[in-house]
Amino acid sequence: MPTTGTPLASEMMTPSLRRRAIIAATLGNGLEFYDFITFAFFAVQIGNTFFPSHSAFLSLMGALATFFAGFLTRPLGALVLGTYADRVGRKPAMMVSMSMMGFGIVLLVLTPGYATIGYAAPFIAVIARMIQGFALGGEVGSASVYMMESADPNRRAYAMSWQGASQGFAASLGAAVGLVLALLLSDAQLSLFGWRIALALGATIVPLALYVRNSLPETLHPGEPETARRTPVRSYVRPLVCGLTIMGSGTIATYIFQYMATFGQHTLHLSSTLSMAGEFANNATSIVAVVVGGIVSDRLGRRIVMIVPQALFCALIVPCFLWLTTARDVASFIGANVILSFASTYMYGAVYAAISESLPKAVRARGFALVYALPVALLGGSTQLVITWILHVTGSPMAIAWYLTGVSLIGLAAMLAMRESAPVKLQPLPMVDLPLGVLPA
Repeated sequence: MPTTGTPLASEMMTPSLRRRAIIAATLGNGLEFYDFITFAFFAVQIGNTFFPSHSAFLSLMGALATFFAGFLTRPLGALVLGTYADRVGRKPAMMVSMSMMGFGIVLLVLTPGYATIGYAAPFIAVIARMIQGFALGGEVGSASVYMMESADPNRRAYAMSWQGASQGFAASLGAAVGLVLALLLSDAQLSLFGWRIALALGATIVPLALYVRNSLPETLHPGEPETARRTPVRSYVRPLVCGLTIMGSGTIATYIFQYMATFGQHTLHLSSTLSMAGEFANNATSIVAVVVGGIVSDRLGRRIVMIVPQALFCALIVPCFLWLTTARDVASFIGANVILSFASTYMYGAVYAAISESLPKAVRARGFALVYALPVALLGGSTQLVITWILHVTGSPMAIAWYLTGVSLIGLAAMLAMRESAPVKLQPLPMVDLPLGVLPA
């Protein structure tokens, strides 16, 4: 049974209650992504702390492998916490995921470096990342579905766009914190304690997020979990397959963009300040793009808002990377990040809504969570390892552009295969009273 003492009739929510529910879910989702994503921005410094080596490449690869460890447990978290959300309720699942994420953050921040406790340091760091991955795997499904179920049916893409916006906000905040720390601290201080400050900031807000979430109403009604047993899987195979492909392509793009701070420092040899500034511009742009795209999708439908921007993104990747890798200045690095970020994130309110609308409510949380977590674990988590290796082997900064173009074209093909699900496109035309003599035969 869902948590007692909270309203269950989500369809009776007032507009103000709907807004509060979406804001609360967005806040918690963003906080969880903040620490998970910020780790990537400080991969160089974390590598120096837990994986000291005479080779900068090996140290960086050790940190990125730890980053990848967090992705291994995301599908398990999606399955366990997604099933919990479908059987018990969205709200309790979100409470559990937030608590676990807070514990994982604190564990990582307080773990001494390799110089202090030896091999125990990287071992504990990996465990902390796996706990965070498990929590985030379940968080995405329950929070995203909660946003959709709390929204007006004609504003679902807008509501779900805040799932993507919360990630952009979290990444922007992480990049901003990184930029401030880079300005205030030396490189040695960033490696010694700067990255710990950045991650610890997220943990300080966990109690507030738990308090806000505890006030949310429930959207899973009594008796609905039992209908899952009568829901044939074949009825939603198409959105699952298309969703897995789209999310796989999008996840690779997302984590390439979150690698840009490291790419700027390690490959283009730009300053840490400029690299963090480009990362901030990248993620700040995504917040605007995904929300605007969600609004447009509620008016025009899901397919057009997915297909057109994705095609444009595929066409822009190589020219933008040629610009930033040849000029290697402020204008090119920030400009290319902004252009590609807008084009690549505009459609994701429509994507999230299309997938969730196409899944039965009884399996929606675990279905969406798995569609999100499986590609992330298999592709997104390995992206930064793969592109670091590709750049090392080829010696060409443009290798990253061709890799991104290929996977983005695969995502475009899956979007073309996705069926329309927007209420504005599916609702029947209104009945019109016709005068006698003009009725159709």
